[in-house]
Amino acid sequence: MVTASTPAAVPRLVVAAPSSGSGKTTVATGLMAALAARGLAVSPHKVGPDYIDPGYHALATGRTGRNLDAYLCGPELVEPLFLHGARGCDIAVIEGVMGLYDGAAGEGELASTAHVAKLLRAPVVLVVDASAQSRSVAALVHGFVSFDPDVRVGGVILNKVGSDRHEVMLREALDSVGVPVLGALRRAAPVETPSRHLGLVPVAERGAAAVDAVGAMAALVSDGCDLEGLVALARGAGGLSGAAWDAGEVVRSSPSPRLEKPRVAVAGGAAFTFSYAEHAELLAAAGADVVVFDPLRDEELPEGTRGLVIGGGFPEVYVSELSANEGLRKSVAELARGGAPVAAECAGLLYLGRELDGLPMCGVLDSSARMSGRLTLGYRDCVALTDSPLAVAGTRMRGHEFHRTVVEPGAGATPAWGMRTPQRRVEGFVEGGVHASYLHTHWAAEPSVARRFVERCRAS
Repeated sequence: MVTASTPAAVPRLVVAAPSSGSGKTTVATGLMAALAARGLAVSPHKVGPDYIDPGYHALATGRTGRNLDAYLCGPELVEPLFLHGARGCDIAVIEGVMGLYDGAAGEGELASTAHVAKLLRAPVVLVVDASAQSRSVAALVHGFVSFDPDVRVGGVILNKVGSDRHEVMLREALDSVGVPVLGALRRAAPVETPSRHLGLVPVAERGAAAVDAVGAMAALVSDGCDLEGLVALARGAGGLSGAAWDAGEVVRSSPSPRLEKPRVAVAGGAAFTFSYAEHAELLAAAGADVVVFDPLRDEELPEGTRGLVIGGGFPEVYVSELSANEGLRKSVAELARGGAPVAAECAGLLYLGRELDGLPMCGVLDSSARMSGRLTLGYRDCVALTDSPLAVAGTRMRGHEFHRTVVEPGAGATPAWGMRTPQRRVEGFVEGGVHASYLHTHWAAEPSVARRFVERCRAS
């Protein structure tokens, strides 16, 4: 599964918070950018299934933002995937998810920021929204420090501090806790990023505004934080005994030069920004020629496409443009109806249907979709119900749903997954060579998915 097992002492720290909305993304992204500006090679990571924050991390560091998810991939893969992303880097910054101790519902600490910090033996910096408290901050921090002795809270960054006097009061209160204050940030409008129904607006949609926001975050952290103290904390993390994940090894595939390298087109651009970097790496390791295309701009699929992967994103924001690109919609439909393997997740599911919010889509699936006011969110434990280009029937996988749309299938649709949690139900479609579902999965947890998909591409 991994390469030679030599200890790795990658300096690293985790940016966490008592709850969502405390300023984790501002601090983590700003710290990444500030350290990169000082000439350090920074490895960016995000705990959990979030796709949007890693886009800001990539902008801040110039490196691919990667996720560390102990539910989707299993605790045993957190360290190898971390080391894979951190190859050649001077320091790693890991942004947490929700509150420090919030994990998968009903699963205890599983997939929480604290869980990942313990798996990586990484110190935690707690970002506290201090805007509505003074001395009480000591009780809050004391509680988080003492809740789990195996979690090392190595410092606090005070966010949304109101004034110099407010900062003095907060620091005096925290003296009794024994955790150093490594930063105090004033409220700053330029660093605030716009949100939408599923979180922050992705980098790909904001262009220069995203660059300016990351620059403002870097300036805020540089001015208000002890960068030397944070780097010293990261350097005290010590060694890791495992070894880096390697796509070539986990697919157990060394494609012969004589074997065809089928072209797999992967949807990208502003409408389809949700994907894990390891998926493309696994496809390439299994022998595919991976090419990215933009459904908003490209009028047909890349020449020679034998397989298609359409991940998540915000097609509802671009529904008019996607519908207007009739040439590409026809190209996708022709490929799918010809039996080529197609893997679609969430946004891809919507794009393959007959219509989205009343506008024509590709028409590959007999389904229609619309926006709704209800958020469907959470981890899922599931089993493949039928053979598909991704898996044989009976394959167990874990995934994550996150959407505000509803899909109405036509009669006789064959479901892709049987959900085991949180309640038993079926979900998705398998039709010919198409596997389409709301479920986001991480293929590093089941590398056979990529190998099977590429083999199907060769045979199509």
